[in-house]
Amino acid sequence: MPIHIEPSCRLRATVSAQPANLSHFASCTLPTEFGEFAVDVFRDADGTEHMLVARGKLSAPEPLFVRIHSECYTGEVLGSLKCDCRSQLQNAQREIDRLGRGAVVYLRQEGRGIGLGNKIRAYAEQEKGADTVRANEILGFPADLRDFGLAAEMLIWAKVERVRLNTNNPEKVAALVGRGIEVVEVVPSVSQPNQHNLHYLRTKLQTLGHSGLRVALDDYRNTDAG
Repeated sequence: MPIHIEPSCRLRATVSAQPANLSHFASCTLPTEFGEFAVDVFRDADGTEHMLVARGKLSAPEPLFVRIHSECYTGEVLGSLKCDCRSQLQNAQREIDRLGRGAVVYLRQEGRGIGLGNKIRAYAEQEKGADTVRANEILGFPADLRDFGLAAEMLIWAKVERVRLNTNNPEKVAALVGRGIEVVEVVPSVSQPNQHNLHYLRTKLQTLGHSGLRVALDDYRNTDAG
């Protein structure tokens, strides 16, 4: 069941100053269409590489705008319309460019943690009528296998203590709060629904508790009705 966390989370905990399950591997400066970002690559215990993509001073007293984003090859590379992943990532980068400060924690956890091949298998189940959660269950997986604690460890490494978290997912809020990062504000990640991802977004709202999607879905319904 989704964990509901209020937007202003003041809970703090004792945490390690170093990532427990990650090692810093490489860093560079990367020019993008959304401006220049500093990129830090971390390796987890399995050797999977994750990224902290950031701009500005991360450890400043003011809360940092942060998006925790999971890899989506089909959406970000192939332009799939079945999800809203690419628009969520690009919207976050645009906002960081506007603010001049912020970070995207990019986790290599394709398909909510089940991997690319199994994600395609789940898509096949969706073509038969299953929703995104039921498709995972048919394949023997839980609805979500991701570990957002990795994102918290990367932010702790960067000495980030307070964030404005760009998310619709209460599990991401819980992961940061549980590791001592203060979530000052939850900033909904709003994307434009389409006919291909509408059922997917409704399932995320109704089954996974992604309440930030409600306004976009209501707007889409009203526009469609008009």
